Amino acid sequence: MATVLIVDDDVKLLKMLQRTLTYEGLLVITASNGVEALKQVDAYHPEIIILDWMMPKMDGMEVMRQLRSENNRASILMLTARDAIENRVEGLESGADDYLIKPFAPPELVARVHALLRRIENKTDKRPVSFAGLHLDPTAHLATLDGAALELTPTEFDLLHYFMRHPRQVLERAQILTNVWGYDFGGEQNVLEVYVGYLRKKLEANGHPRLIQTVRGIGYALRVE
Repeated sequence: MATVLIVDDDVKLLKMLQRTLTYEGLLVITASNGVEALKQVDAYHPEIIILDWMMPKMDGMEVMRQLRSENNRASILMLTARDAIENRVEGLESGADDYLIKPFAPPELVARVHALLRRIENKTDKRPVSFAGLHLDPTAHLATLDGAALELTPTEFDLLHYFMRHPRQVLERAQILTNVWGYDFGGEQNVLEVYVGYLRKKLEANGHPRLIQTVRGIGYALRVE
């Protein structure tokens, strides 16, 4: 049974989400602020954290940054009323795996949680992979380029791993979303484009040639051109 931590200072919403996910067969624990959330993470080691952005004592962004700095790889679903694209980018760049805007329908949250669970279950290929100076070791969660370590968020790591398992293949956008995120987010969020941009910035930082190529109208391919 997977463990889910829900963190929100809205007591009514917190209880509703706890009932909803418990009904889905998940072990659900809760916290009403960021400080309490970190204690719950230490005590229960949840696989998924549903994290409200705006909270007293310590907001969701600070909680997430602290967890990622400690190499905590739990899947994080950020909840927020902020719907501007720059807010979504900020949340994803800081280490969130998904982003849900309030208000939302409970079935949508359930679908997002199940998608995150599928991502966790699909991380079964632990063989190291290499391509054009890139080396990635899923077991050690290490990635290097020409021998230099790459600092990647969990989602960046998963996306690069997927590309490296399918070198030189043209991968459709929906195919990548399904295999990395667990379902097709929909084009309006541009989450794939955002993460490809993050990876390109890190892979090309020192003048290294572009490896993630855009295939117009289809998707992307990991190849040297």
